[in-house]
Amino acid sequence: MRPCWIGPALNETIGYLQDLIRIDTTNPPGNESAAARYLAERLAAEGVAAEVVEPAPGRGSVVARLRAEGSRPEDALLLLSHLDVVPAEPAGWRRDPFGGELVDGEVWGRGALDTKSLTALWLTLFLKIKREKLPLRRDLIFAATADEEMGGALGVRWLVENRPELLEAGWCLNEGGGFAVELGGVTYYPFQSAEKSPCWMTLRVRGTPGHASMPRRDNAVVRLAEAVARIGRARLPFHLTGTARLFVEGLAAVQEEPMAGLIRSLLDPERADAVLDGLPDDNLAAMLRAMLRNTASPTVLRAGEKTNVIPSIAEAQVDCRILPGQTPASIRRELLAALEGGPEVELELGLSGEPTESPVETELAASIERALARHSPGAHPVPFLVPGATDSRFLRPRGVVCYGFAPTLPDVDIRLIHGHNERIGVNTLDFALAVLADVLAGFALEV
Repeated sequence: MRPCWIGPALNETIGYLQDLIRIDTTNPPGNESAAARYLAERLAAEGVAAEVVEPAPGRGSVVARLRAEGSRPEDALLLLSHLDVVPAEPAGWRRDPFGGELVDGEVWGRGALDTKSLTALWLTLFLKIKREKLPLRRDLIFAATADEEMGGALGVRWLVENRPELLEAGWCLNEGGGFAVELGGVTYYPFQSAEKSPCWMTLRVRGTPGHASMPRRDNAVVRLAEAVARIGRARLPFHLTGTARLFVEGLAAVQEEPMAGLIRSLLDPERADAVLDGLPDDNLAAMLRAMLRNTASPTVLRAGEKTNVIPSIAEAQVDCRILPGQTPASIRRELLAALEGGPEVELELGLSGEPTESPVETELAASIERALARHSPGAHPVPFLVPGATDSRFLRPRGVVCYGFAPTLPDVDIRLIHGHNERIGVNTLDFALAVLADVLAGFALEV
């Protein structure tokens, strides 16, 4: 049942989403300012003052605040999303990735899931609250930011370090959770309360350069290939975080035996791999593996400039993700152990951050649970540790309770995120509007 104050808002959301997809904010280079200005204009047309902050040319974020009488700024709820998107390969798409087409009940385009749909949802709800003059019991902040896909240095990280008053809040709803998971006939809605941190490494191998017509045993490219293969095949050590335990226990709590016992055995490092290898849902198994370990994925290779020259250096970029409680030094030790017995390598630390967790027994979590009970009876919310990273990692160390919660229907394929043919169903947008409206009503409105 749709909350009465929302009214017929679906078409408004679809329109915002189509407009945002048509503004190409591929990062790099970003060019988010065009999208930030578009949003600022929509807000200004409704009498909401919005600020576009541009720490570098073209790299804009937009922030607006609705104030609640008598509320402290630090109690505010931040509605966060990001404007940049990853590159698209048009040749692999069935539709223009920046066309924003509505076809057969789906909106197509890069960012349809990650996260321009969330931006459109937050904008719709934010403006509906303003139009209807609904009384707030805490400030509400709308923020759509730059640079999330490349580490956040020109987005949320810059804002908290240089303009912290804009994002001053005690609570945040962001991306990173809310997708439906089905297991054993039960539907779950993970809300992201913790996340890994990126910890990018450069793997470097040196050898003797020379003419390619005379192969050498110390060919840097061959030695790099061996090192990359070792990392790619490695399963790093098991680490159980508090949030991962809550997730596994939450899955098991509503299953029948023997499935319940099988899921609980994921908490046992001696049995976890065998259980995961037997799960029928490969996507769920991959997600759980990443929640129970630091991970390392080789992604970019660089070596040589000419076909007939053996290069002296070959490099690979490795996307590592570290769990709460782990550090760049600890995963470096794990990688060196995986490389033991292979070619001599150098490991150079690049971008890194702090893995973070939020408490889960809160008023905001309770509001999420009530909203789901109303709109998806029988579904179960569970705390979740996202294997990737979001901009929430810059807010949690400052005392902000952050949850990733962008609810979808079970038919949404989250594997389309960062892939070809990214799209979102109108039915999911309608569902998300209703659920998020009730979350806001229960937590931030006097209704």
